[in-house]
Amino acid sequence: MLEHIRQWFERRRVRGAGALDPAHLPTPKSAGPQALSECRLIVLDLETTGLNPSKDQVIAIGAVAISGNVIPLGDQFDLILRRPELDISETVLIHGIGPEALTRGHETEDALLYLLDWMDGDPVLAYHSAFDQKFLEKTFKQVLGYTQRHTWIDVAELLPAFFPEARTGGHSLDHWADRFGLEVSARHHAAADAMVTAELTLVTLNKAHKTGVSTLAELTEKLRYYRRLKNMHRI
Repeated sequence: MLEHIRQWFERRRVRGAGALDPAHLPTPKSAGPQALSECRLIVLDLETTGLNPSKDQVIAIGAVAISGNVIPLGDQFDLILRRPELDISETVLIHGIGPEALTRGHETEDALLYLLDWMDGDPVLAYHSAFDQKFLEKTFKQVLGYTQRHTWIDVAELLPAFFPEARTGGHSLDHWADRFGLEVSARHHAAADAMVTAELTLVTLNKAHKTGVSTLAELTEKLRYYRRLKNMHRI
């Protein structure tokens, strides 16, 4: 993956900085009749300087693709952004990304353009996706002026929607990973968290297939139904 990124950056430099811009990036795809067994999905995780999207910033991005119900090892994204001006003193002990790593990271504009190019407009999944969506959309807008909206799906909702009787002992990523016997290699590392989230997504897609949910549109409808039931139980 790092070699692919290096080659992409080199081609961008050769073509000129303006060769790829937000106006000529892939168009985000809506959730329609695409078969889950055939479409490509992006599973993403971020590391940030804090939990407040209005003042904190993205410092690392990890993502893996799911294609045809498998995780191709060569179709991944793992970058630390070059943002040495940011204060990471409150979160460095959580994600382990210090000032030196932020100084040696990839140029933020190049990294975000590469990410959007690599995502190819495909639907994005994340665990508690609202957090990642707010941070990433803010970063795209601030750095690139990019405001197109991608399709986002929350894996933290998918799991209980398809496994309502599962006893996990909690609602965290770790709880669900333990429930299915998955190993998390390095928590609070964007790429590792994205990988285990992708593995949980595959478990869910397999269950979806068994229950007759076969397209992206049907998957998002299942989530809407789950939310309605959840809200009814709160009344």
